[in-house]
Amino acid sequence: MFDRLRGLMPTPEVMAKNRWLRWIGPALLHPRVWHLSRRGVALGAAVGVFFAFVTPIAQIPLSAAVSVLLRCNVPAAVVATLVNTPPTFGPVYYGAWKLGSWVLDEPVDAANTPVLLAQVEAPESGAESAVDPRPWWQRWRQTLAEIGKPLLLGTVIFSLVFSGLAYGLVSGVWHWRVRLKRRRRLRARAA
Repeated sequence: MFDRLRGLMPTPEVMAKNRWLRWIGPALLHPRVWHLSRRGVALGAAVGVFFAFVTPIAQIPLSAAVSVLLRCNVPAAVVATLVNTPPTFGPVYYGAWKLGSWVLDEPVDAANTPVLLAQVEAPESGAESAVDPRPWWQRWRQTLAEIGKPLLLGTVIFSLVFSGLAYGLVSGVWHWRVRLKRRRRLRARAA
């Protein structure tokens, strides 16, 4: 399986010749960045999962850059960012907002739910809602002010917890596979 993964990974020489990656220079050519080791892959997966939950944009470049700085496996970090993709952004960030609100002890009920960006309560008692006449940037600023702190706290908690779980899971599965291979080799020698 690892031979197949090695065949899919680009070689460091190909990456060094890429005109978009030349600026990284020798750091990208460091052997630990491309080596498949338990620590490197587990740390790369943790970095990727961290950036998958912390930011909805530029996940891959950020995780690759931090992986190069930490000298952990870049392909593992890039692949791990795919745990949070555009179809899952909504539920993940909604859950992060709810978690952040719970931690900050801010009530999350119908009365305290943030107003949607495009709608506002109508002044007439008969109508349910109307289009907000304010410019879009003011609506965004108000919405971010209402949900910003709980959302930020929730995403940081999600990032730390799930990146720790990713590190432990990858490291544990790697350790289990190595022990299983050793047992099989010892049984084959004994037989």
